[in-house]
Amino acid sequence: MQPQAQRTYCGPVRGVILDWAGTAVDYGSFAPVAVFVRLFEQRGVPITPADARAGMGLMKKDHLRAILERPAVAAAWRSVYGAPPAERDINELFAQFVPLQMSVVQEYATPVPGLIDAVTELRKRGVRIGTTTGYLRAMMDILAPAAAARGYRPDSIVCPDDVPAGRPAPWMCFQNAMRLGVYPMAALVKVGDTLADIEEGLNAGMWTVGVTLTSSLLGLTESEVGALTPSERADAHARIGEQLYAVGAHLVIEGVWDLPRAIDEIEDRIQRGETPTM
Repeated sequence: MQPQAQRTYCGPVRGVILDWAGTAVDYGSFAPVAVFVRLFEQRGVPITPADARAGMGLMKKDHLRAILERPAVAAAWRSVYGAPPAERDINELFAQFVPLQMSVVQEYATPVPGLIDAVTELRKRGVRIGTTTGYLRAMMDILAPAAAARGYRPDSIVCPDDVPAGRPAPWMCFQNAMRLGVYPMAALVKVGDTLADIEEGLNAGMWTVGVTLTSSLLGLTESEVGALTPSERADAHARIGEQLYAVGAHLVIEGVWDLPRAIDEIEDRIQRGETPTM
C-alpha cells in the first residue's frame, strides 16, 4: 500500500477565535482581578493583584487553584486556617466567586479600541469570528449582551462549562470550529492575551497570536498605556511578547487593532508552505 501523501492547508484564514477579557474587551483584564482580591479579603487572606493574575485565562476554578499555589498565598492561608487549602476550600471559594463575578462583569464589557474595526475588516474578507474564555456560561450570558450593546457580536461563544475542560485543552476551539463551519484547524487563528490562550490554540493545531499592551500579563489600563513614552511602550511590548513567544505564539501584536495585519502575515506564511505545527 502506498503511504498517504501529507496534506498541507494552503488557503486563506477562514476563522479567528478571540479571547474576551484583555483581548477583545476589558483593557488590561481587570474584572477577574477585582473579584479575586475582594474574595480573598473576605476570607481573611489578602492577596495582591499579581497574585490574582496568576492563572489568568484558565477556567475560574482552575484559576483559583493557581492563586492558592502561589507560595505567599499558600503561607497566608495556612497562617489563618492552620492547614493548606483543600479541595473543599476551593469549592467553597468558587461558590462565592461566581455570584461576585456575575455582579460586576457587565461593567467590564467595553471593547478594546480598534476591535470593532478589526472585526468588520475581517468579516469583509469572509473570516468568521469565534470566542473562548475562562468565564462560565452564566457569566457570559451577562457579559455578551453588554458587549453587543457596544457593537461587539461574535459569531460563536464557547465557555469552559460547555465542553469537557477549559484551557489549555483544545475543546473550546474545536467547538468553535464546528459552530463556525470552518476546517481544517490550520485555517483558524487563536488570539489571546495569556499564556493559556496560546497553549489552547497550539493544542488545537491552530495559528496563535498573542496581544501585549491590553493583556493581563501587562496589567495596565488604557490611560496608563497611553501615558507610556514610545520607548516604554516598545519595551512593554517586547517584554510581554517574549513571554508569549516562549510558550509558542506564532506572532505577537500590541492589540487587536493590529489583527488584520497579523492575518496578512499568517496568510503569507501559509503560502510559503508553513503550518501551525512546524
